[in-house]
Amino acid sequence: MFCFNSNQFWEVICDEHGIDPLGTFHGESDLQMERMNVYFDESTGGRFVPRAILIDMEPGPLDQVRGSPYGHVFSPDNFIAGRAGCSNNWAKGHFTDGAEYSNMIFEKARRLAESCDFIQGFQFTHALGGGTGSGLGSLLLMQLREEFGDRMLCTFSVIPSPRVSDVVVEPYNAILTLQVLCEFANHVYMLDNEALLDICQRTLKLSTPTYGDMNHLISCVMSGVTTSFRFPGQLNGDLRKLAVNMVPFPRLHFFVPGFVPLTSRGNQPYRAITVPELTVQMWDAKNMMCALDPRHGKYLTAAAVFRGRLSTKEVDEQMANVQAKNSRYFVEWVPNNVKTVMCDIPPRGLKMSATFLGNTTAMERVIMRNVEQFSALFQRKAFLHWYTGEGMEEAEFVGAESDARDLISEYQQYQEVSVDDGMGYLNIS
Repeated sequence: MFCFNSNQFWEVICDEHGIDPLGTFHGESDLQMERMNVYFDESTGGRFVPRAILIDMEPGPLDQVRGSPYGHVFSPDNFIAGRAGCSNNWAKGHFTDGAEYSNMIFEKARRLAESCDFIQGFQFTHALGGGTGSGLGSLLLMQLREEFGDRMLCTFSVIPSPRVSDVVVEPYNAILTLQVLCEFANHVYMLDNEALLDICQRTLKLSTPTYGDMNHLISCVMSGVTTSFRFPGQLNGDLRKLAVNMVPFPRLHFFVPGFVPLTSRGNQPYRAITVPELTVQMWDAKNMMCALDPRHGKYLTAAAVFRGRLSTKEVDEQMANVQAKNSRYFVEWVPNNVKTVMCDIPPRGLKMSATFLGNTTAMERVIMRNVEQFSALFQRKAFLHWYTGEGMEEAEFVGAESDARDLISEYQQYQEVSVDDGMGYLNIS
């Protein structure tokens, strides 16, 4: 496994595997070491080094990573920084400034891949609103697909929201990247800034959430999704198993992630964390990290990764009850469309947790939100000269918008019936 960037994710999994900020193992269990080689290489001095490339076309963010508590755990050779950034411009990242670095990044990726005994796939974390994560990220995905055609490409993609950022060209960058994700990625975890902000404010009761708070939620999801690669469990899953069980049609591989338990610090002493409680929270739209309402669509497939010493029988019963009581929210023609993965190792500080993944037709609402913003700008040719000046043509914008609308139509086609009965959330009891 190989990661492109996400400093907080690495801090979380270093802590879970007992690795200190210098890369030395100080764990308490052999289980922490058993699958260490999934994400780490061991150097000659017994130091564990993350198999990661950290990329930004501005040097500032990577300097912050170097200065963070775990900054020295990464190999200095795997920090790749530009000089002036991509100016929030997809074309600069894809065709000009970012493209200058793509071959160097790709060669580092190839060397990391060749050092693995068996490479299952590549894992990206990137934002779709800026120039580097969208433009350069798209270019690297295309290069990796061409070179490693049969390997899994998994992305954790942060979707822009006007409530969180004031970059006006974010809709352009997001829709241009969405077209590449549709064609070249195997599965995409959609992390919506709008939903992350709502969770911080409404559920965690944070009056002024920071990017660090939102990144912590993302790291919880990433840690949960990758648990079964990193620790042994009762019911295992990996990148390919998830794809086979979660993706009924090639283009519909965009997942709604969630993590539970989520509660404010003041409420923690008053809540009991049990399997039924985790299940109720998991299917609640308020805890999903995409700004959508599942009652406006149907689940094609779903998966849950449970962590902690739990009864397999109880987990299976709770998940079966959800599907039985809420059958109208699931398509009828996909049998056994809820997959369960279980791992005995809980996250630090919790007795148990669950990570949710849903492939729902309601995803078209998130895509439509960005397409409408894209169209409002493109109809007036606003800011278009910044992109055409880097070598793009208007036809590429037309094609990206058309592809996004085709994706929305595919979701609507498989939904069959719109579900709207006035309920706020799934009725789970």
